[in-house]
Amino acid sequence: MTEETPGFEEKPDVPSGATPDDAEPKAASSSEEGAAPAGDANTENVGLVAQLDQVRTALGERTADLQRLQAEYQNYRRRVERDRIAVKEIAIANLLTELLPTLDDIGRAREHGELVGGFKSVAESLETVAAKMGLQQFGKEGEPFDPTIHEALMHSYAPDVTETTCVAILQPGYRIGERTIRPARVAVAEPQPGAQTAKAEGAEDNTAAGDDKESGGPDEG
Repeated sequence: MTEETPGFEEKPDVPSGATPDDAEPKAASSSEEGAAPAGDANTENVGLVAQLDQVRTALGERTADLQRLQAEYQNYRRRVERDRIAVKEIAIANLLTELLPTLDDIGRAREHGELVGGFKSVAESLETVAAKMGLQQFGKEGEPFDPTIHEALMHSYAPDVTETTCVAILQPGYRIGERTIRPARVAVAEPQPGAQTAKAEGAEDNTAAGDDKESGGPDEG
């Protein structure tokens, strides 16, 4: 059996040339090294937040650019479509304008009873095609004269009209939609000079006579 020597206690091994107090600074140094990563983590978080803000700003700018480009493209498409429709309308108007003399001949032949046989079928087919392309005829006797759509070729006075009126359609007018491609050529009649004055005086006399009747007539002296 091994005998223990009384009065001696086991002590930790201490390197040669060092004292036991040297172990305490090492323990303090270890605790400081463990606390250092917390500060670094906060710094990294701040940096990530800044980078995220930059990414969001850049994303917002790119989104605005895309929205602007999309709006410009939509405007471009609408402008191209509008121009395409305008060119189409101009082409149709030019074609139908060239056909107006032929349509006038067809109208005169119909008035004289000469629109018969095969000529009648061809004429009606042509008129149908022109109508499908948007051609509309206008101009009727008795309608008020409108200088924006009528062209007066003849002028006269008539006692039975109260305003300038189209009394004869010499050549019908044509329009495509709201666009007039030829005004209606008409003969117009204006009220007879002095007729309105005479009518006004007659109306005043009738009114005065009616007032006299209602009041029992003039007083006798």
